[in-house]
Amino acid sequence: MVKKSWIHGGDFDPAELKQRAKELELETGDPNFWNDKDKAEKKLLELKRVKNKFEPWEALVQDVEDLQELQGLAIEEDDESFEEEILSNLVAIENKFASLNTIELLSEETDPLSAFVTIHSGAGGTEACDWTAMLYRMYSRWIERKGYKMSVMDLVESEGGIKSISFQVDGDMVHGFLKGEGGIHRLVRISPFDSAARRHTSFASVYVSPVIDDTIEVNIKPEDIRVDTYRASGAGGQHVNKTSSAIRLTHYESGIVVQCQNERSQLKNKALAMKVLKSRLYEYYRQKQEEELAKTAAVKKDIGWGSQIRSYVFHPYTMVKDVRTRHETGNIQAVMDGDLDPFIEAYLHYLWADNN
Repeated sequence: MVKKSWIHGGDFDPAELKQRAKELELETGDPNFWNDKDKAEKKLLELKRVKNKFEPWEALVQDVEDLQELQGLAIEEDDESFEEEILSNLVAIENKFASLNTIELLSEETDPLSAFVTIHSGAGGTEACDWTAMLYRMYSRWIERKGYKMSVMDLVESEGGIKSISFQVDGDMVHGFLKGEGGIHRLVRISPFDSAARRHTSFASVYVSPVIDDTIEVNIKPEDIRVDTYRASGAGGQHVNKTSSAIRLTHYESGIVVQCQNERSQLKNKALAMKVLKSRLYEYYRQKQEEELAKTAAVKKDIGWGSQIRSYVFHPYTMVKDVRTRHETGNIQAVMDGDLDPFIEAYLHYLWADNN
């Protein structure tokens, strides 16, 4: 079912990477390069990913050499005025190294890809729908911080919030960073909807899957799925779709259901829904393979769909804690404003340790 790409996060051979970059640059210089736009864009994306594997490290080495020269000059001239600049540059180098080191943990074949994210409200009615809206805002802020692009594919609103929402996040290494966000997110707080000001617990599920490209093949036969059409929902008035342009796909074997209604064209919605279904099926079959391998393992940590991964406590104290990595912070407002990188990095280190 799967055909792998030759380059992903775990491979680092500078000579091979530079040679591949030269080959791709020669291809981009071909007068006929843009005759096939889709193929050309894929080549440019590969070139960018290849260069991103070695150029940042080369730049870091140059920064270190420049700092060593500056330090040597300061020592030679016995000039303490360089101290502040040296310390500032040293901190910048340490931060850059930490960031590059985290990226090197992204070794799975789907890590460089964009991602589909779906958030569903759990039990709790209005409370859970409000919690889903809060999570959507949190991820939207994180996406803005990273400079990624986001497009909503399906949205089901509810009184007090969002019942479910699906969106695509485009950018380099998006799936690698977001893959650890899949699971159940738990909220504890004093309900703003409860006149008695009682404490409530709400749940929402997050599902993350890669936007499959040509390096990975997922075969879906027409007889494997059911296709349903329906009228897209909206805020009312002119925004209500009066034709059955929305699409719902149901995969019989896995039970996976995906839907799309953001386009006015039924054909476009179906094409996007199929893309999402392939993405979800890739994850489904990958998890089945992991479950088979787990049967022979002495210990296997449950990090799959359906497991609670993180708690967000607003009362009686403030804390966000990841139950897998044990990483936590008391600055819950920063997290809800999109400061997710510490949790993402902690998960990547946890995953690396679990696999080595």
